[in-house]
Amino acid sequence: MVDLKLRFLLVPFFTSVIGEAQYVMQDAALMNYIDRRFLSLEKRLEKCNQDILDYVEEFRDFSKTIMSRLAGLNNFKTEVKSEVENLLTRVERAQRDIDYFGSVTDSNTCIEVDEDLVKQQLFEEAEEKRKLKLMLNASCDHMLTGIKSLKIVKKTGEMHGSWMKDPGKKHAKIYLLSGSVNNVILEFANIMTFMESNHTRKVRRVTLPLPWKGTGHIIYQGFLFYHRYGSLNEIIKYNIQKRNVSDQMLLPGAGRIPAYQLSPATKIDLAIDEQGLWAIHAEPDTGGNIVITKINHMTMAVEHTWDTSCSSKDAEAAFMACNTLYVVYNFPSGGTSRIQCVYDVLGAVNTYEIPVLHFPKRQGSHSTIHYNPKEKQLFAWGDGSQIIYKLQTMQKV
Repeated sequence: MVDLKLRFLLVPFFTSVIGEAQYVMQDAALMNYIDRRFLSLEKRLEKCNQDILDYVEEFRDFSKTIMSRLAGLNNFKTEVKSEVENLLTRVERAQRDIDYFGSVTDSNTCIEVDEDLVKQQLFEEAEEKRKLKLMLNASCDHMLTGIKSLKIVKKTGEMHGSWMKDPGKKHAKIYLLSGSVNNVILEFANIMTFMESNHTRKVRRVTLPLPWKGTGHIIYQGFLFYHRYGSLNEIIKYNIQKRNVSDQMLLPGAGRIPAYQLSPATKIDLAIDEQGLWAIHAEPDTGGNIVITKINHMTMAVEHTWDTSCSSKDAEAAFMACNTLYVVYNFPSGGTSRIQCVYDVLGAVNTYEIPVLHFPKRQGSHSTIHYNPKEKQLFAWGDGSQIIYKLQTMQKV
């Protein structure tokens, strides 16, 4: 009887235990399922994050490629514009030559000379010379007859560079532009400060936003004029005091070959004389002969261009003085520099009667030579030294 009662009591107990075990197993299965789902979601989120990172990196590479190509297109645009302007200049020259040969042919086939036509041509030539004299101020009447002496002011050691004063300002500041590619101008208070061996504390540094190319830059009336590095023939006008680019221009025909064979880094050489700003360069179309261009330094516009008979072969430098181009030649291995080609844009100098002018007391070569019309001296950079040459002049005949 007791056993029977005990059995009746154990049945509900085991039944409840079995029921709770089933619930625990169901909960464990549910938790396992939830855990697997979370792991799946985490893997998907991780893959999504990795895909986003890959897309971002791919977009950055694509942006760099696009920016590089856009920069190339911009340079190509500048070169194409320059080539178009050069082509227009050549077409104009060709048209003038055609007109000239046409007039010569007509005059040879005609028995009678058209006196009115001859008078008109002579009048036009005289009018052109008159305009040039007005533009260039014909009162500038001296010519170079000798290089009297030299003074080595300093030796910085850099083989290429330019140094100068500003002939358009009253101050005595000295400017040093070292190297054929750079973007830092050193400004000294005067020549004594420049000559000091330790000048780092007394120098003002001006950093250009666009670097220069070559050594043919010039400073005039507070502006630096220079050939921009990376361009074919772009000239920059930079305000030294305000530290910004004031203007720029493209010089037609320039930049394809060096201005001087012995100074290959300089494609455009800018010069200052009593009449203002000039550009000196060489062109393949002229057989490598030097071309000079008068530039209005205020508007950065070309005023007139002359094709000279001076060759760029074996030339190392040149300068303008009183409307006249003086080209300096040397030997490829270095030697005595000499002036043996002179070109006066107004024809006031008989270049064939001028003797060869030698630079005194030194052997070597020049990186650049600039004429200072205010002091009537040459500021030269030769073999790492900064040199001043004093000049001998006489009145033009």
